[in-house]
Amino acid sequence: MNAPIADEHKLLDDIVAVDVHVHANRSTRLPEDPVATAYDEAMFAYFKQRMPKPTIAETAAHYRERKMIAVIFTVDTERGNGQIRITNEEVAEEAAQHPDVLVPFASIDPMRGKMAAREARTLITEYGVKGFKFHPSIQGFYPNDRACFDLYEVISEHRLPAIFHSGQTGAGAGMRGGGGVRLKYSDPMYLDDVAVDFPDMPIVIAHPSFPWQENALAVATHKPNVWIDLSGWSPKYFPPILVQYINGLLKHKMLFGSDWPVLTPDRWLADFAKLPIKDEVRPLVLKHNAVKLLGLDRDPVFGRYQRLQPPPAGDCC
Repeated sequence: MNAPIADEHKLLDDIVAVDVHVHANRSTRLPEDPVATAYDEAMFAYFKQRMPKPTIAETAAHYRERKMIAVIFTVDTERGNGQIRITNEEVAEEAAQHPDVLVPFASIDPMRGKMAAREARTLITEYGVKGFKFHPSIQGFYPNDRACFDLYEVISEHRLPAIFHSGQTGAGAGMRGGGGVRLKYSDPMYLDDVAVDFPDMPIVIAHPSFPWQENALAVATHKPNVWIDLSGWSPKYFPPILVQYINGLLKHKMLFGSDWPVLTPDRWLADFAKLPIKDEVRPLVLKHNAVKLLGLDRDPVFGRYQRLQPPPAGDCC
């Protein structure tokens, strides 16, 4: 039985937050993958705790209970580490069962060239995918490699956002040879080139970008189509310069993200509440910036959301 769907006229005002970084890491259609299990065990050791592996439906229930919207995706690392991916079709179809709470993104290895572009076009037009997620370190590519451009062109054509992992990663940490994961690919400065070549594709730099935090801030400050999500770290560990930019120059481009299930939204929000963030900035980070990025106010995603505020008199709907 499908989870209950929110009222058709539910206002965005009822939503507490939009989490733009949520992982789908357990399939209900595929058997357990031993490669995925090995990477999970290494990550448990790295973070010194075992993390849950909820299904997509369980994730939807978790966020619905908290009155949050979640951008959900898998990561296509089949070429990079041989891990069988949860299919983008499964993510999109499961998300469609929970349209009041889940926004489906896809993940495709951009080095697949024209086949990657072909898959992306199908996912957008036939499955309602609303954006894309990349992890350069695990997928093994430089974001500014022209071999990726076929895929970027499709994403840009549809004006959809693309999230790129940046900085350090727990994936492969502690494994022999780091599990083959090369950190160099996730320097956010490579995204500066992508932002120049694809100015109509919103780019989200994911995570505090240790050890390249200032690179991320520089790119997001300079390029109007670049945003930053704050996932993957407890806010209590944010460097002072990041807090400064959240409160200042980039207050309209910072996005709440948890990195669920690595970090729960409850933990992230509790620690964020303790930061010296200006009162007028908090709602921007938690919801309003993501609403703008995802178009939830101007383009009723799945036909279930209204504008945050009534349109001005005479303004067309």
